[in-house]
Amino acid sequence: MTKVDVRSLIQPVGIVRLIAAILTGMTFILVATAGLSSSPYWAWCMFTWCFCFFFTLLILVLEFTTVSSKLPFPWDDFTTAFAMLACLMCLAASVIYPTFFTCAACYRQIGASVVSWVCFGVYTGEVALTRLRPSGQNSGFLSTLPGIMKMLETFLACLIFTSLETQQYSGHPALQWCVAVYSLCFVFAIVIILLSMGQLTSCLPFSFDKLAIAYNVLSAVMYMTAMVVWPLYGFPATGRPSYCGNLCPWDKLVVVTFMTILNFIIYTLDTAYSIRLVFCVISNE
Repeated sequence: MTKVDVRSLIQPVGIVRLIAAILTGMTFILVATAGLSSSPYWAWCMFTWCFCFFFTLLILVLEFTTVSSKLPFPWDDFTTAFAMLACLMCLAASVIYPTFFTCAACYRQIGASVVSWVCFGVYTGEVALTRLRPSGQNSGFLSTLPGIMKMLETFLACLIFTSLETQQYSGHPALQWCVAVYSLCFVFAIVIILLSMGQLTSCLPFSFDKLAIAYNVLSAVMYMTAMVVWPLYGFPATGRPSYCGNLCPWDKLVVVTFMTILNFIIYTLDTAYSIRLVFCVISNE
C-alpha cells in the first residue's frame, strides 16, 4: 500500500525542488508567450526548462507517495545525478537564450533569462544539499567521478547536435565522419549510463570495467580525429562572412569545434581515471 511522506516536501531538499519546479515552469511560460522561433538553440532552451520542470515534479511526486523507495535502482544516486544535469542544462540555457533572443526592449525575454539564472542557482543549491547529506557519500555510479564525466560527455554531445546543420556536413565525407563520431560516442555513453544505473553490469559475460576502458580510449581517439578534421574541413577558407549576423552558421561551426575540444579533454581524463582505478585494484590485489 502506498503511503504519503509529507516530510519530503518540507525538508530543505524538498523545498529547493519545489522552488525549482515553479521557476522552470515560469521560465517556460515566459519564453512561450514571448513568441516562437525555428532556431535549434531556442528549441534546446525550451526543452531544458520543460525537461527540468517535468523531472523535478516527478521526483517530488515519487518521494511524496514513497514510490521512490520501491524503484529498482539507487534513488539518491538518480536524484543527485539529475540535479547535476539540470544544473548544467540551465547554465547552458541561461547563456544561450539571452545571447541570441533578447534585446533592450524584450522584457519577457529578459525576465525569462533572469529567472533561468535563478533556476541554475537553485539546482546548484540542490546539488550541494544532496552531495553533503549526513548519510555520507553516494554509492551509485552517477554520483561518482566516472559517472559525472559520462553525464558531461553526453551533455556536450547534445550541445553539438543542437549546433549541427545538415548543409554543414552533407556531401563532405570528412565532416560526416565527425558526425558519426559524435553519434556513436553519445549512444554508447548512454548505454553505459543505463547499464550502470540499472546495476546490470554484473550480468554481462565479460569485464565491464575493461569494456569501459576500451570505450574511453576509442572515444578519445575518435574525438581527437574530429577535433582536427572538423575545423580543417568545416570552416570556409575566406573566414567569417561579413554578412554573418545573429545565429550565423559560422558561429555554429565555432560552437561545434569548441564542444569537440572540450569533449576530447573529458574523454581523455575519463580514460586516465578509469585506467588508474583498474590498475590500482589489480595492484592492491
